Amino acid sequence: MKPDYASLAARPEARELAERLDRYARIETMSDRHVEEIPSTSGQWNLSRLLVDELKALGVTDVTLDGHCYLVARVPASPGLEGKPCVGFMAHVDTAADAPGKDVKPRLVPNYDGKPVKLSASDTLDPAVYEELAEYVGDTLMVTDGSTLLGADDKAGVAEIMTALARILKDPSVRHGPLEIIFTPDEETGKGMDLFPLKTVKSVACYTLDGSKGGEIESECFTAYMAKARFVGKSIHTGYARGKLANAVGMAASYVSMLPRAESPEATDGWFGFYAPIEMSGHIEEAKVDVLLRDFDDEGMKRRIEAVKAIAKAVEAQFPGGTVELEIAKQYLNMKRKLDENPAVLEKLFEAARRAGVEPYSKPIRGGTDGSRLTEMGIPTPNVFTGGHNFHSRHEWASVGEMVMACDTVVELIKLWAE
Repeated sequence: MKPDYASLAARPEARELAERLDRYARIETMSDRHVEEIPSTSGQWNLSRLLVDELKALGVTDVTLDGHCYLVARVPASPGLEGKPCVGFMAHVDTAADAPGKDVKPRLVPNYDGKPVKLSASDTLDPAVYEELAEYVGDTLMVTDGSTLLGADDKAGVAEIMTALARILKDPSVRHGPLEIIFTPDEETGKGMDLFPLKTVKSVACYTLDGSKGGEIESECFTAYMAKARFVGKSIHTGYARGKLANAVGMAASYVSMLPRAESPEATDGWFGFYAPIEMSGHIEEAKVDVLLRDFDDEGMKRRIEAVKAIAKAVEAQFPGGTVELEIAKQYLNMKRKLDENPAVLEKLFEAARRAGVEPYSKPIRGGTDGSRLTEMGIPTPNVFTGGHNFHSRHEWASVGEMVMACDTVVELIKLWAE
């Protein structure tokens, strides 16, 4: 059954959610994968410090922001429920650098009429291109002016956790067990859990709010590796290069051209993995290419690793005198196996969504979350929808109605774990 977006967007929580997302989105928090330090950018501190202040204003006294921008807040259980399991809710404060994230100018589109939304004089958010927009007639949308991303990934998740927490703290009739609120830096760089203070966390289960369309519940994700290729050539004057030149730029271009086009991000969906070259740089003597390797199972990933190794050898054969150096590193693993070992964590999530009036359904994450890493580290952490759409793009937008649904789901989860 289609949600009643008009009614959802008219609820009091909708205004608070929209105001929070607007406030958080205006703070520049783009992370930088080229910086090893965590957090990789100073703007992430600005949002995290604001969240510390907001948590304390809600009456949360146990709030820690450590030297690497990991924020952990603890809410004690309602009287008599101290023995209930501690449950965590997590989102990340950084935004992707795939599209501009500075000077974000969010605005609301109330009572959406199903027509193209004008973002700027030259750009629209058009349901002819983004067909799912047609489902949101009557909803309130949050968009930008088309010059930046919105940052709903994952500031919508941050807003939903904060709003849900505010609700339960204001209403003593909502009884709950011990809670942990976790906000992390640098999720978009893949390093978001590298220095995570795991030993301080008490949660037996956690939930990331980092998904998209309303009702999506994600309990499996890609297994992810990064292949970094370095091409070492031999330079000589191009006018006298025959038999002597090994052009590293040409080597890099040949390497990328041999990656299977039918297994690229733009050619795959569902449970199909891919090769994705995401950065190339260099000159005649040296060039570099970074390639994301993604698959849902170990055998598929093994095949991809062997493929990039074979392609590197083929490039060396094409360019006598040139060499290719490969560095292949794991980023995160598919969380499905460990979540399958803890079925109650997902069962409670599905039940909470139903109690919130949401029709939940399973969907694989064509990516990963900090929850993927946290699951690998021993705390089962499935992913929950946030109502954000078109992540990492200038056409990113959020459904305020679905943000209300996500907030309701968090509140129902908190109640369920206290039963």
